[in-house]
Amino acid sequence: MSLFNFALRAGRHNLVIANHLNPIQRALSTSQVRFQQRLLVVADHNNETITPITFNAIAAANKIGGSVEVLLITNQPDKLVNQVEKAEHVSKVLVANHTLFEQVLAERMAPVILNLHNKSPFTHIIAGANSFGANVLPRVAAKLNVRPITGVIGINAPDTFLRPIYGGQAIQTYKSKDGVKIFTARATAFQKVEQESANKATVEQVEVPVAEVEEAAKMTQMVGQELNKSERPDLTSASRVVSGGRGLKSKENFELVFKLAEKLGAAVGASRAAVDAGYVPNDMQVGQTGKMIAPELYVAVGISGAIQHLSGMKDSKTIVAINKDSEAPIFQVADLGLEADLFKAVPEMTEKL
Repeated sequence: MSLFNFALRAGRHNLVIANHLNPIQRALSTSQVRFQQRLLVVADHNNETITPITFNAIAAANKIGGSVEVLLITNQPDKLVNQVEKAEHVSKVLVANHTLFEQVLAERMAPVILNLHNKSPFTHIIAGANSFGANVLPRVAAKLNVRPITGVIGINAPDTFLRPIYGGQAIQTYKSKDGVKIFTARATAFQKVEQESANKATVEQVEVPVAEVEEAAKMTQMVGQELNKSERPDLTSASRVVSGGRGLKSKENFELVFKLAEKLGAAVGASRAAVDAGYVPNDMQVGQTGKMIAPELYVAVGISGAIQHLSGMKDSKTIVAINKDSEAPIFQVADLGLEADLFKAVPEMTEKL
């Protein structure tokens, strides 16, 4: 074999390898200056179960490339470590264990993250875009004097992110010059990593700045927490969702949505108009000011399709709309549309299922 042919084949071999990488990883692998990214994903949990959005955040971290580490701040590590140590792409699980973490509060968690970063800096600190991420990461960002980036839906480069603005009507490309990039990732934009992979991360205990955590505990305590118990699937992680809107006209009529959801094995959601009208509690609201979801099937019953609602469900795989108004905006994003009186159509659908 000639030296030329060997070089040609080697070049093709390198090209094949490069094509298996995502664009960000490819750029990093071919860069003259190689800079190792070190990414920290802060796990959301209730000291019993890790919230599914954490695995979406890990997927977002992996898009950047580099070493992905997951931080568990808890008082019951034995219940949580085995839920994440085999997750795809995770290289290390960091555990901060203390009795004061019985209450999962941002004021108590932030000192741990800051202490960890100050001793061994990260390039990125990430959490899911939910109430947990929105509570913890801005506090950390303020202490580090950097700008948090919220609701990221795409990553163009380690310092360049995409996020929706104006109720999802425009996409902003945001380039951060901060030394550490702190952002929350939307679950609808990043497919969850596998929880049971062949990989098994190393587990490392990290220091808890006890004095700071104790001081935070004196300042803030959780007085109580009320959790709604339901036999239906959780709205944020369900593969099927049936949502009702103002078109149902009353709280009693919302029973039509519950019956259809029961037949489909689906979670139940609602538009802001339905929540404001008192048909259902606000923890069922889907939209910009509610829950962001992307189920396999989303059925919208009597929902017109306001911008703020669409921003919370438009990434669903299949959208079915039932509305008697042919001009309703929901039909513009629907894969299947039924222009009909919901009070006739929904009972018929439920009966046939």
